[in-house]
Amino acid sequence: MPKELPLVATDACCAPLTRDPLTADQAVELSRLFKAMADPVRLRLLSLIASHAGGEACVCDLTDAFDLTAPTISHHLKVLRESGLITGERRGTWVYYRVHPEVLARLSAVLIADAGVPA
Repeated sequence: MPKELPLVATDACCAPLTRDPLTADQAVELSRLFKAMADPVRLRLLSLIASHAGGEACVCDLTDAFDLTAPTISHHLKVLRESGLITGERRGTWVYYRVHPEVLARLSAVLIADAGVPA
């Protein structure tokens, strides 16, 4: 199994785009995360996992939501996992996925309009 990329340190969190420009390193890290979510299937998978009861979803709960093969779903889950957006834990024959809420919070924080800056 490929090694998961490390999550961005919380001190590397970005201010809203409307307040401060991103550094080059911040832009690279954020673009990696946004790119992982830029596919409609991956965005739906992320949403299904995040909104699932208990905050985690079995891969068996995810595959029925798509008209795609299991290997295709697995590929999209791998992209999300390697980006640091989700984590997976094998339990018996199934893998259960959970969203990293701190990563989603970081993404939303950079996109939210700063109250002190006119929109």
